[in-house]
Amino acid sequence: MNQNAVLYLVVPCYNEEEVLPETAKQLKQKINTLSEQQKISPKSRIVFVNDGSKDKTWQLIQQYHQEDEIFQGVNLSRNKGHQNALLAGLMTVKDCCDITVSLDADLQDDIDAIDGMVEKYYNGCEIVYGVRNSRETDTFFKKTTAEGYYKIMKLLGADIVFNHADYRLMSRKALEGLEQFEESNLFLRGIVPMIGYQTGEVYYARKERMAGESKYPLKKMLAFAWEGLTSLTVRPIKMITACGALIFIVSIIMLIYSLIRHLTGATITGWTSMMFSIWAIGGLQLLSIGIIGEYIGKVYLESKHRPKYIVQEYLHDEN
Repeated sequence: MNQNAVLYLVVPCYNEEEVLPETAKQLKQKINTLSEQQKISPKSRIVFVNDGSKDKTWQLIQQYHQEDEIFQGVNLSRNKGHQNALLAGLMTVKDCCDITVSLDADLQDDIDAIDGMVEKYYNGCEIVYGVRNSRETDTFFKKTTAEGYYKIMKLLGADIVFNHADYRLMSRKALEGLEQFEESNLFLRGIVPMIGYQTGEVYYARKERMAGESKYPLKKMLAFAWEGLTSLTVRPIKMITACGALIFIVSIIMLIYSLIRHLTGATITGWTSMMFSIWAIGGLQLLSIGIIGEYIGKVYLESKHRPKYIVQEYLHDEN
């Protein structure tokens, strides 16, 4: 491993003008400290990716770049979502650096964990995951649903790292591996483990957001969770098949039971059970059609081969 690696911090930004000044300050200090300790190269940089922000985020990024070459900027042509913005940043800089660390602009992820990530890279890891050691800062609802989601994903066969989001170190070799994944439906925390290579984990305590509002309200969190589930595994469709087989077996049993009752002369009013069966099976059918339709829709989008993002402008060193 290169013992004086060029590190690029890749930071997706969407309407982050409130936190960006402090974020830029802290990240610059972290890069300078690591450089002074000779843990990384002085050529290391901070790359802000503007994901179609509607506020002054891009103007701030331009200002920082003009004032100090340590700051670089990638401006997407329109809002493409966090995962695409992150991928855009990683793919834009992969040939300029030895390692990247991706993190959110709100700095809830402890930047001191970067030291441990770099150390593990020098010890042979191509990918290092930043993992939360607790969820004490989360509400009871968010903690319960988040941890439940990770467990469900594991149960359904998705290989994801528990309590890990998108705070991770990736070497250039790992980025080249990531580049080979061409799907449009991105869920990076599920795709990255598929790359392989030696991996490591660094544990940290998540902080409160410095300012501004979370870019992931409940609605977006649920949509993101569903995207991840349907992008990584087809087990929900297999569950539909199993459920259908179970209902078929139950229906055969009920048919035999009904015939026996009829032949013995017993009368069955059956209104309640009939109505329940109609509603239950009808609802199950609609749910099943919806899940299958979701997968068909993804196949349709993948077949179009649309670009995941378009870089409008890249602010970087001239040399």
